[in-house]
Amino acid sequence: MSKVLIAMSGGVDSSLAAKKMIDMGYECIGCTMKLYHNEDAGIDRRKTCCSLDDVEDARNVAYKLGMRYYVLNFTYDFHEKIIRKFVESYENGITPNPCIDCNRFMKFDKLFERARVLGCDYIATGHYARIEERDGKFLLKKALDDTKDQSYVLYSMTQDQLAHTLFPLGDMCKTQVRELARESAFVNADKPDSQDICFVPDGDYVKVIELHSDKKLQAGNFVDKKGKILGKHRGIIHYTIGQRKGLGISSSEPLYVCRICRESGDIILGNKEDLMAKSCTVTDFNWISGIAPQEEFRCRAKIRYRQKEQWATVTPIGENNVQIVFDDPQRAITPGQAAVLYDGDTVIGGGTIEK
Repeated sequence: MSKVLIAMSGGVDSSLAAKKMIDMGYECIGCTMKLYHNEDAGIDRRKTCCSLDDVEDARNVAYKLGMRYYVLNFTYDFHEKIIRKFVESYENGITPNPCIDCNRFMKFDKLFERARVLGCDYIATGHYARIEERDGKFLLKKALDDTKDQSYVLYSMTQDQLAHTLFPLGDMCKTQVRELARESAFVNADKPDSQDICFVPDGDYVKVIELHSDKKLQAGNFVDKKGKILGKHRGIIHYTIGQRKGLGISSSEPLYVCRICRESGDIILGNKEDLMAKSCTVTDFNWISGIAPQEEFRCRAKIRYRQKEQWATVTPIGENNVQIVFDDPQRAITPGQAAVLYDGDTVIGGGTIEK
């Protein structure tokens, strides 16, 4: 009998994933990853996704299912790999995606290590995505429910990780998940989904940056694309590409953040048209197949989680970088965010937008 380590956040998705694994005959162990302390987020721990309430919800479900259950302490690794990068990115005018980094460095790296120590053959999570084996290769595919698909945040997975991961909710929709959780009398069957970055649960990411930064954050100038000073800003950590609200600048037309210049501290403002671009360079690219193509190819790509995939031409640059040229201009291509490539419902790979 194969043994599975189930990553349980305390939410309904991972709880039902655990039940499905048991129903399929796997020997299962539940675990919750403790990722940070309340002082790391600057608020009461009970309001965060790693709160005592969430741990107790996960423990309650594990007990009901007759599973062994552990809380695994990954606070040091999470601080070094996720929170530190989050802070340093904003300090350098880059908008990071910590949920992608968490999947890459925590769930499918550190958790894999712990699964092997526990003698597990697989890990399972509540992600809405699918894994398919074809001709000895593993494919990462979109969930059948397109409204819940999470394949975008999983692009960094390797062939070895895909071979030892199970996504039992990939062919389900959320209403089915909640219905089955209610039938099982799970304590979290109707628990709301978390909408925020886990260590920024109140949405105030600037507070978290200031809490962890050892730099004195400087104010600077808002300038137009010709370099004319339009006003003062509070510091580059307060702004992201495409932002319109909270600029405090009077203008006859709406102004948007078009570029953040770390060296000078200037923030360039422009109109909607100035936000549009057709190409971007993507670094640290992971090819799901493990093999980089040698020639340019056509596919669909997306540059943000909720965006519909767009047609583009992709040119590989060495093993780890690509140039993406979209058929149509895209709004607010943002350094630090992820660009993910798709062939139909299959993920080709993804990486970090550099410029």
